[in-house]
Amino acid sequence: MPRLPFDNDIKTLRFLSGEMTQGDLGDRVGVTRQTIAAIEQGKYSPSLEVAFRIARVFDKPLEEVFRWAGD
Repeated sequence: MPRLPFDNDIKTLRFLSGEMTQGDLGDRVGVTRQTIAAIEQGKYSPSLEVAFRIARVFDKPLEEVFRWAGD
């Protein structure tokens, strides 16, 4: 399966936020731990709503959580 055309810093941001677990983040944004794991690994593209919710949890702009790497 090809990687998505963007990268993310979710794993780093979780670590810097008191070593938040994937499950904790999933609970806060309304998705499963498995969904967070897949997003972190670049195997799943979050909806725009979920992407904004993740950024909000870390109090970061969307562009500091997700970066375009395509083209």
